[in-house]
Amino acid sequence: MPGILIVEDDADIAALIAHYLDKSDYSADIISDGGKALVRAREAVPDLVILDLMLPGLNGLEVCRMLRADPRTAAVPIIMLTARGEESERIHGLDVGADDYVVKPFSPNELMARVRALLRRAAPAAEPKERVLQCGPVRLDVARHTVSIDGEDVRLTAKEFLLLQYLMEHRGRVLSRDRLLSDVWDYRYPGATRTVDVHVRRLREKLPFLEQALVTVQQFGYKLLEP
Repeated sequence: MPGILIVEDDADIAALIAHYLDKSDYSADIISDGGKALVRAREAVPDLVILDLMLPGLNGLEVCRMLRADPRTAAVPIIMLTARGEESERIHGLDVGADDYVVKPFSPNELMARVRALLRRAAPAAEPKERVLQCGPVRLDVARHTVSIDGEDVRLTAKEFLLLQYLMEHRGRVLSRDRLLSDVWDYRYPGATRTVDVHVRRLREKLPFLEQALVTVQQFGYKLLEP
């Protein structure tokens, strides 16, 4: 049973999320304080974190940044949950490492769909095949879930890894943002193209080779060039 850590200081919202998680056969653990959530996540690494932005103690952005900096929790999928709907706030959340962003008030069913999508994409295959993708100096080992450039390991979040894998599997093709959202994120929602852009920017920062190899096709999407 996947374990979900809910970091939310509004008791009613936390209880609502936990109820829907329970209906979906997920185990829910509720923490209302950012600092205590970090301790809990390090003690028992969750399968996914639903993280409120405004929290007592450490805020959600700080918690997200610290989870990503810790090797034990660096790859855990994170959905950021907040009442702030401005695009700048959504981008800031994605910049510090969130995989997805849900704005209050939200549909519990939509939140559950996003939880299922992230868990499905992050879960290893039951019988992983030995498969290595190579693009220039970038090497991606699908089964071991590792990425390196020029032999040096690079730490990626779960969603960054899946996006890079998809781009490498479709080298030479122009991929629209909508297609990336559908095939990598498993759903579509208004304004989500910025999610793709932020994740691409993070890949380029972590893998400098992609600055030239991963080109932007104006007003459409991206293309990973053949080496």
